[in-house]
Formats: sequence, structure tokens, C-alpha cells
Amino acid sequence: MAWIKRIGLAFSAILVLGAAAALVKREELGRLMAVQSLFDPDRIVANFSNMDRAFLSTPLPATPGPALPSGPETPLPEGAETWIEDRLVTALVVLHDGRITYESYYRGTDTDDQRMSWSVAKSFLSLLTGIVIEDGMLDLTDPVTQHAPILAGAAYEGVTVRDVLQMQGGVAFDEDYFDPGSDINRMGRQLALGRSLDDFAAALTERARPAGRQMVYNSMDTHVLSLVLRGATGRSIPDLMAEKLTGPLGTGPAYYLVDGDGAAFVLGGLNMTTRDYARMGLMVAQGGMLDGRRIVPEAWISESTEASANTPDGAEGYGYKWWLPADARPGEVYAHGVYGQYVYIDRARNVVIAANGVDPLFQAPGTRAEFIAMFRRIAEAQGG
Repeated sequence: MAWIKRIGLAFSAILVLGAAAALVKREELGRLMAVQSLFDPDRIVANFSNMDRAFLSTPLPATPGPALPSGPETPLPEGAETWIEDRLVTALVVLHDGRITYESYYRGTDTDDQRMSWSVAKSFLSLLTGIVIEDGMLDLTDPVTQHAPILAGAAYEGVTVRDVLQMQGGVAFDEDYFDPGSDINRMGRQLALGRSLDDFAAALTERARPAGRQMVYNSMDTHVLSLVLRGATGRSIPDLMAEKLTGPLGTGPAYYLVDGDGAAFVLGGLNMTTRDYARMGLMVAQGGMLDGRRIVPEAWISESTEASANTPDGAEGYGYKWWLPADARPGEVYAHGVYGQYVYIDRARNVVIAANGVDPLFQAPGTRAEFIAMFRRIAEAQGG
């Protein structure tokens, strides 16, 4: 009766595999449903502090450095409280001369919340790129396909590392966050379902313009940069980031959202505390130094935060994944993410402002200018 036993074992294996497949499918559907409600007004605050509930994730080791010292508290300028309420700010940390002069949390959040960075993560990746270049493993003139052969024959053929840093890859990519059928939202569903973002990038075949000619915001350029960094170093972004940047910065617990292959969602999936976003800004304000330690090459800080990309006349400036106001003052630069995530740096006044939020009107005309105007007023109130 051995054949009956074999059939029974085979049937049991089928049941186990079926149950496993059902579990995987249920997890995928659960993540997809979580994504569908990600921006619901009654859930968005909690969601932005718990993104690992909706997506796969991987931790960045906590290597806490010296705590940011506190200085005499500087009151916010008149009108700031109304701005915080209107713009749905959830956290605000202000540093002057390296000391916390204002810190507050709103809408039920607190100091330990690991908040979604959205595109502030792009500026972190720019800093990491500068370190990898300094280590001699990469050059700005390298074609991306040299380090990411999966892109050979796709739309990114002929695009350089500098092109993707400046959002000048020229690849057709619809970044409309409010169109469910846009490329950016299709990519988000890929992430939620645990599928490969590398494959998504390689499947892009249409070009909108020649590479290197015009800056047009395209988040896929940043994912391609991560492909390049992984190919050049043979390491994952979380490993590189922890060793080269967040570890030396002394950040606390943090994590990246990842796809089904474990590749980090570098264009917006970094999560850490608001104090740690401020810590990154302080390092940039100090030319790549923090706590007496060189973390990022000073030359890279200067080059990456210049308005070097080809943006329209009168528009905001763009460097290597850093923004500059259209009327940028000396030493002024900032990282920006959707829904009100900012790391604003005023090097002339030695002020850093980290802000998080859930502002659904982040794309409304004048909103970003309103944030910059308030950050300038807060910086001016610090004195010095």
C-alpha cells in the first residue's frame, strides 16, 4: 500500500502549498487594501507613522549618537500656530547653532514616531551617492547601464549617473499622484503587492525627451540610481546606508520600505524620527561634518546643493536631489516630500528645520512657497 501513502503525502504537500499560496495572496491583498486607505483623513496621521503595516520593510540598525543638545527655547513667530493647524503639520523640530530651540508634536504624534519621509529620502540617497563616488566605486559620467545591466535596451539606455541625480533622465513617467492609472501609482501597487521595482524600471521603454536636457521630476530616476549604487558596490541600499550614512549620523531606530525582492523603496520609503531628519540637516549645514566627524565629502555637499539642473527660468532650482527656492538666499537649500515633509537648511543663519505633515493640499499653487516663507520667518526669529 506504499502507493497510497505516496498519494497521501503528495496530497498533503499540495494542501500545504495551497495554504501557503493563499496566505501570500491574503497578505498581498491586505497590503493593497491598506494602500487604498493610506491617505484617508481619519487614518493618514497614524498611517504615516506606521508605514510598515502596509508595506514590506527592513530595519536600519539603530546606532544612536550624542543626543541633540537643547538650547533656550525660541518662540515661533506670529502666525505660525495658525500655519501649523492649516497645513496639518504633525511634527516640527528647529535647530540653531546645533541646538534644539523648538520642538513640538501634533495630532497625537510624539518624539518616537518613525515618520515616512516620502521624497526627503531622495536627498539621503544623494548623500550616499557622494560617499560612494568618494570611495572610487562610481563616476557621475558613468552610463547607468554600466552598473545596472537590467536596464540595457530599455528607456534608460544612454542615461548617466548625473542625469538621474538631476532628474534629467528624459524617460516618460507620469508622476500624477491623484491619477490611479499614473506610473507613480502603478509603481505603488507593485510595491504593495511585493513585486519587483527593478523589473518595473526595466519595463519602461518610452522616452519623453533627450537625456540631460531638461529637469522634469521623475521618481523612477531615483530608483535607477539605487540600481546603480547596488551594482557598483555589490551591496543593498539599507546595508550601505547604515554603514556609510545613518550609522555615522547616529540615528535611532529607522527602516526602509522594500519590494518583494528586498530592494529598498529609495525614492520615498525611508522612515525615522523627526529629530533624526533634523540631524541629517545639521550635518549638511555643517558641510558634511557632525559631532566632529567627517561623514560626507565637503565638496559633494557644495556640488549637490547647487542649482545645477536645467529648470525653467523663474522656477525653483534643483541640484542632486536637493531643492532651492526660486529666490534662494545664500546657503539656503531643502529636501521635500509630499504631504508636507521638509528638511530646510539655512547655512547663513546656521538653522535647520525638520517638519512632517499630512497636508492633502501639498500640490495647491503657492503651498510650497508658503512653507518656505514660514521657515524663513522661523529662521529669522532665531537671531544670530
